[in-house]
Amino acid sequence: MIQLTLIRPDDCHVHLRDDNQMCSILPDTVRRFARAIVMPNLKLPVSTTELALAYRKRIYSALPVAMKGHFTPLMTLYLTDNTPSSEIIRAKESGAVHGIKFYPAGATTHSNSGVTDITKCYSTLETMERADMPLLVHGEVTDPETDIFDREKIFIDKVLIPVIKRFQKLRIVFEHITTKEAVEFVKETSNNIGATITAHHMLLNRNAMFNSGIRPHHYCLPVLKHETHRRALIEAAISENPKFFLGTDSAPHSKFTKETACGCAGIYTSHAAIELYAEVFEQANALEKLEAFASFYGADFYKMPRNKDTISMIKENWNAPAQIDFSGEALIPFRANEVVTWKMTD
Repeated sequence: MIQLTLIRPDDCHVHLRDDNQMCSILPDTVRRFARAIVMPNLKLPVSTTELALAYRKRIYSALPVAMKGHFTPLMTLYLTDNTPSSEIIRAKESGAVHGIKFYPAGATTHSNSGVTDITKCYSTLETMERADMPLLVHGEVTDPETDIFDREKIFIDKVLIPVIKRFQKLRIVFEHITTKEAVEFVKETSNNIGATITAHHMLLNRNAMFNSGIRPHHYCLPVLKHETHRRALIEAAISENPKFFLGTDSAPHSKFTKETACGCAGIYTSHAAIELYAEVFEQANALEKLEAFASFYGADFYKMPRNKDTISMIKENWNAPAQIDFSGEALIPFRANEVVTWKMTD
C-alpha cells in the first residue's frame, strides 16, 4: 500500500454557499482543509465586515459537532464601485477578513454587483495597500466582443498591469489562473503577486466540455483552455515557486441549474479536492512537491502560520458519488461515478 501524508492543507479559494446548501457540502472541505478563503459572492454579496462576520458565524454553526475546532473560515469582502476606504479599515481590524474580492461586473456567478471600472476603486486600493489587505482577483474582462478564451490574457494587459504599476506594494492573488500568459506574468512580477491553480484546470482541457456532446458539468469560469495552457499550469504547480498555491474554486450548483438552456458556471471538486491534486502531481512525477504547493505556499502568502496536523491518503481507486444531496436537490460532482485514484483515510 502506497501512503501519502501531508501537513493539512489550506484551500485558498472556495465557494461554500449558504444556509442549507452550505450544510450539505461544508463537511467535504472541512475534512480535507484546516482553513479556507471563503468567497463572498452570495446572492446578497458579502460587501461589509458586518456581513462577513455574520456569514462566518453561520459557517461555524453549520460545522458538524465532530468537526468543530478543526476548521477556520477566512472571510473576504466583495469589492464594489462604492466600497469605502473606511470599510477596509474595519475589515482589517476585525482580524476575520483576509482579502477583498474583485469581480468584474458580470464575470461569473452572482457578480452583477461587481466592479464596472477598477479606476473607481483606486482610493480603496490605496487604503488596502497601506493596510496590507490582499486584493483577490477574478482575472477576466467582460467585454462581450472579447473571445471567451482570451478574456484572461486581455485582463492582464488592460487591468492588472496598470493596477500593479500604480500600487506596487499591494498584495494580489490572481485567482484560478488558466493560461500560459498568466503563469508567465506571475513568474515575472514582484513577490507581492501570487496565484491559485485549480485541480480541474490541470486535469481537463477545453475538449472536455464537448466530449461526445455538451458536458455542462465541465463548464466553469474562467473556462477550460487549450492543452498548451493546461500543461503550463501543471509546470507552474510543480515548479516549487511559492507564488503558486492551491485554490480549488470548488463551486457547487444543483443539477437543475447546470443542465439548462443557460447553465451556471462552476465545477464542484471539494468531495475529492486534495485527492485530485495528488493525481496531478503523481502524473507529473512530482508527488514530493505537493505538500509545499498545498500546505505551505498559500499560508505563507497570506502571512498565516503553517498548520501542524496532518492528513493521509492511500493509493486506492474509488468511485466519486454519482450525485450529492444539495439541500434537497442533486449536485453532480467532478468525476461523478468515475474513478479517483487517491483516497483519504480517516
